[in-house]
Amino acid sequence: MDFITVIQILDSTIRLATPLLLACLAGLFSERAGIFDIGLEGKMLAAAFLSGAVAYTSGNVWLGMLAGIAASMILSAVHGIASITFRGNQLISGVAINFLAQGLTVVVAQSWFAQGGRTPSLSGNGRFNGITLPGANAIESTPIIGPIYEELISGHTIIVYLAVLFVPLTYWVLFKTRFGLRLRAVGENPAAVDTAGVSVVGMRFAAVGICGVLCGIAGAYLATALQAGFVKDMTAGRGYIALAALIFAKWRPWYALGACLLFGFLQALALRPDVFELTIGFRVQTQLLDALPYILTVIVLAGFVGKAIPPRAGGEPYVKER
Repeated sequence: MDFITVIQILDSTIRLATPLLLACLAGLFSERAGIFDIGLEGKMLAAAFLSGAVAYTSGNVWLGMLAGIAASMILSAVHGIASITFRGNQLISGVAINFLAQGLTVVVAQSWFAQGGRTPSLSGNGRFNGITLPGANAIESTPIIGPIYEELISGHTIIVYLAVLFVPLTYWVLFKTRFGLRLRAVGENPAAVDTAGVSVVGMRFAAVGICGVLCGIAGAYLATALQAGFVKDMTAGRGYIALAALIFAKWRPWYALGACLLFGFLQALALRPDVFELTIGFRVQTQLLDALPYILTVIVLAGFVGKAIPPRAGGEPYVKER
């Protein structure tokens, strides 16, 4: 395997890990506040559809992303009302959101565009394009440093850079601010937070709202950056993979970055079956490579659920004592 091939695989890893990282950070905020959210998949899917549809109709990718965030936040509000206000089962609410998004996106897409449940292809200002960082073209021919900077670091869309920036920002918000302290406390001991005069309901809705924003950006990235439009079930289980990465990372943002890069790396390898053949000496079925991220998801959930300790009040509705 030559150096350029390695750079290409790592470049694909970053691109494919971006929606996983955004969804993983979304789940991190929600679950740190005690709200388990299986509905990451559905929020991403709804955001992907509406962002693709609005970006195509308006010709403005930023309007598309705002529409995707709005779609995700509406579903987050539904989940919040069901699980926080009415104290319903959080897992059932999340699964219902996934089914709702999976069905509605195809039906509405077919009704609007009549293209088999997909949106027309995006181009021009309807898509996020790669950003060439300063000096990338100048050092392109420089050995080792040139390809790393020009292809691996430069050339990504703005959402990729934002996703990486959100990791330290998430760490700072959760562990260095009063808001983050209260949010984490709500997920551990909501009664103590309530006694201190902080609204448990308000903090949990804030966490669910942040989750909706990040899922909206992740869905918009899928439809307007990673691909050129919405297609049926384009999230392809990424919401569930993000949840597995969150457990693997033990609900910590920096570990989440590493876990998502691992899953992204496996997805990148599935796109290059020739690399496996050259490395191990025999050909691996493409279907097996495609299944690797999902196999790892099962392994993570089976092997780490018992070891990774979630927030103590996670999944439990809070009933205020009178």
